[in-house]
Amino acid sequence: MSTRLQRRHFSQGLVALAAASVTPLLRAAQTLKIGYVSPQTGPLAPFGEADKWVIEQMKTAFKDGITVNGGKYAVDIVLKDSQSNPNRAGEVANDLILKDKVALVLTAGTPETANPVSDACELNEVPCISSVVPWQPWFFGRNGDPKKGFDWTYHLFWGLEDVITAYTNGWKGLATNRKVGGLFPNDGDGNAWGDKNLGFPKPLQTMGFPLTDPGRFQSGTQDFSAQISAFKRDGVEIVTGVVIPPDAKTFLTQARQQGFKPKVITLGKALLFPSAIEALGDLGLGLTTEVWWSPSHPFTSSLTKQSAKALADSYEAGTKKQWTQPIGFAHALFEVASNALSRSKSLKPADVRDAVAATSINSVVGPVKWGGQGPMKNVSKTPLVLGQWVKGQQRKVDLVIVNNGAATNIPVGGAMSLLQQ
Repeated sequence: MSTRLQRRHFSQGLVALAAASVTPLLRAAQTLKIGYVSPQTGPLAPFGEADKWVIEQMKTAFKDGITVNGGKYAVDIVLKDSQSNPNRAGEVANDLILKDKVALVLTAGTPETANPVSDACELNEVPCISSVVPWQPWFFGRNGDPKKGFDWTYHLFWGLEDVITAYTNGWKGLATNRKVGGLFPNDGDGNAWGDKNLGFPKPLQTMGFPLTDPGRFQSGTQDFSAQISAFKRDGVEIVTGVVIPPDAKTFLTQARQQGFKPKVITLGKALLFPSAIEALGDLGLGLTTEVWWSPSHPFTSSLTKQSAKALADSYEAGTKKQWTQPIGFAHALFEVASNALSRSKSLKPADVRDAVAATSINSVVGPVKWGGQGPMKNVSKTPLVLGQWVKGQQRKVDLVIVNNGAATNIPVGGAMSLLQQ
């Protein structure tokens, strides 16, 4: 080998050695961005009420950065407000992807937020983890093909089969005529819950709970006279459905004014939050709803090692507000993000996506695993129980778990009772 060739090989070796030695420093100086989209304002804002607190908690959890394939990265969480508007949700998701160059997008809070965000990520080939939408309106509402699934978007939550089971488990133990009235708005949730094949009508009929469905209505309607008349006509004693909090208040107020007194009212979405129940006054006591997460859930965070109770207590101490169900799922999204990024081969979108898909953790909302724990490869199911709002001992109202038939590891706190007439 010539002297010139030897020198060139020696120089190349020095350059390679220098590059290898500075790579960790360069990585340490880089920032990894995680995008988060939720409704901070508008009628769906209660779903995003805890997000800023959770993000502050994550800033502490990630203060030393995240190590990805041997390199440490500072973490920047970019929160965007969907304003409870699907178009806005899609716009801010595109901003996160194209302008902020996020490595991963997280989103939660009804189909009106999670679906357009997931669609934007699927289109732009950026990994996304979503929650707080029953899996059917998330999957089929996005025209998902069960044979193919999605390539970039992954979801964790329960399904309509679970909420139907939770509701009917509670109703079966009560003295009613089993006639049910449905309130299903013309939106992602309402169209899924009211769907004759995928939603409530078919299984309720099979279980001996005939359903009166007066048809779709627009969220924000000021007149429920048609629905109330139909329920009175058919002798309905159980009212169910999935409505936003303002619509629940309008319906309940007008039902009382028009002399309609059902024995059971079990609604999704509207009755999840203590603030919504307090706003109903005495109309709120005795109402029932699904419980996806509570301080009594027997799960622990894989990230902060807090129990569900410790997480709820920390939220109440930090905000001076009552715990609310979305806390657990906002936290769990970051658990999955942290776990997946720490296992990813790189920050290339496909590598991050593959790490997300391979997730298998025990989170503060329960086990999360895709590819074997849900009905589709992109769906990981979480447990669901039934709760009833009662007058609180230390607070104005408390949500008590009254039926755990579908998830017996989650303890009940009391028995379900009929509404006071």
